[in-house]
Amino acid sequence: MESWGVIVLGRGPAALRAAISAADSGSSPIIIDGGSVGSGSGIAPLSGLAASVSETSPASHIEDTISAGGEKTDKEAAARICDQAVVTLAELERWGLVLRRDDSELPHLSDVEGHSVPRLAGCGDSTMREVTRILEEQAIKRGITRRTDMLPVSLVMDNDQTRGIVALDIETGEVIGIQAKAVVLATDGYQGVWSDPANGAGTGAAISAGAGISLKGMENVPMHALTVSGTDLSIPMGVLGSGGRIRMESGEDTDSDAVLSGESCVLDLRTMERNSSDWFSQTASRVRSRTGLDISSEVLPLSPSVSATTGGVPVDENGRATFNEGKMWYTGLYAAGRSCYTGMHGSKPLPGNVLLEDLVTGKAAGSHAANWASTASFGGAEEISSQEESTKHKIDSMFGSEGSPVGQVSRALSSVMSNVDGSGEESSMAVAMAGINEISNAGIRVTDPSRSMNTELSSAIRLEGLLTIARTIADS
Repeated sequence: MESWGVIVLGRGPAALRAAISAADSGSSPIIIDGGSVGSGSGIAPLSGLAASVSETSPASHIEDTISAGGEKTDKEAAARICDQAVVTLAELERWGLVLRRDDSELPHLSDVEGHSVPRLAGCGDSTMREVTRILEEQAIKRGITRRTDMLPVSLVMDNDQTRGIVALDIETGEVIGIQAKAVVLATDGYQGVWSDPANGAGTGAAISAGAGISLKGMENVPMHALTVSGTDLSIPMGVLGSGGRIRMESGEDTDSDAVLSGESCVLDLRTMERNSSDWFSQTASRVRSRTGLDISSEVLPLSPSVSATTGGVPVDENGRATFNEGKMWYTGLYAAGRSCYTGMHGSKPLPGNVLLEDLVTGKAAGSHAANWASTASFGGAEEISSQEESTKHKIDSMFGSEGSPVGQVSRALSSVMSNVDGSGEESSMAVAMAGINEISNAGIRVTDPSRSMNTELSSAIRLEGLLTIARTIADS
């Protein structure tokens, strides 16, 4: 059986930062993900990175974070993570990140809703792509092993201790058990519940819930206001700090709250500052290819969507997965980024804090996981083998004659979840739960009989995980 000291699941900034941190702490980690190298850079760019670069302390950033998240915000987590923002940004710059700069050659800071002062740094709409590229370069320099097209299916636990994972090798169709001393969950968010698994399957949260781990913050459903109506195309918030405006149909300026409340609004990027256009050229291209609209002469109709999620496995300051109100630790299990729940965001994340949390939690989890693994022992070989067999039977059942096709299940799930918007209304949750149970009971059927490079099978497994998450959301 293959064995590793530290396994990192994921592909984006949180996973890459965790692996780098683990390597720097003396471990030889492996990154495992169902996507390909570079696929993490294709995640929708919602905003840059919030950092108190022009301030004497992060106090105001912390206050703005708590104000945005409301009473559900974990103030200690907000203070801890915001306090590391400037150091985190400086580290990325030192590694080669080319930031947008102002006339004085300092990092350009956009003035975006929710921030009391300009604080959003980045590379325009290329921020996610560039941060991911820089981290991938650092991972390569450290010789970190990476296994792509390997989809995690199950998390193996033994008496509240992680023993490894079971994954599907997408290329061969083989189910493989991998032993580990520590596992870091750092996959993408589960926003695909409301649209399509490709937009975020929440694998880390899904396999955790499947292993009996209680997730937190699932009742929070943060909506992104700058989504082009009729699409899943999200526009980065940074455009609002570069001359872009949200307008009512009357032409009157308004803000994100109007969009989120259901008002008919448009995004006007015709007023974007000339020196900002190049930093958002990808946005212009994506809008034109998806809608045929030209942002230099036409406005974009808006409707809110779930483009990022903040619930997940509850963690402490070291990224350790906790239970019993944080008093106990699922030994050897860590979570970071979109797989974890720090409580920092409360009911609504402040623009720029999602990427910040990805990087800070990834660094903390990777470092602690490496130190833990250096003295821990392998175990649970029998449990992993048993889970392997169980996973094989589950996958075999998807090739039967019963169940609904993948596309039908995906559409049904997004339809059921369309009314789940975080309001917490019991009637909506009851209807959602009934719909989720109906979909689950019908099952998922894979129509492509091939076991090798079967993308339909991968989608079916991700959908099954999203159904688990959807049930958790409705139950929350």
